[in-house]
Amino acid sequence: MNWIALLIAGIFEIGWPLGLKLSQQPGGNKWSWVLFSVGCMAVSGGFLWYAQKSIPIGTAYAVWTGIGAVGTLLVGIIFFQDSASMLRLLSAFLIVAGIVGLKLF
Repeated sequence: MNWIALLIAGIFEIGWPLGLKLSQQPGGNKWSWVLFSVGCMAVSGGFLWYAQKSIPIGTAYAVWTGIGAVGTLLVGIIFFQDSASMLRLLSAFLIVAGIVGLKLF
């Protein structure tokens, strides 16, 4: 259950930079997206807190930030036309490999 909580925390970790990005879009409701970001931060932190009850802090934090970093990278590529160069994708793969290594070893 704690790994599921950590996965949920990581997904909400993607939500707050997304909300901040959307708050900068012209014609959007800036403060609604800022509040969305704050809500995602709170939910993400709450699930991380719960997950750390049985997952080592270093592993939990690395997984949490890794999901947030790689997930936000993918959101940027898919929805905001961020660069999808081979080196950026390789770097993201290395983050994922490091996370898997922390879980396995």
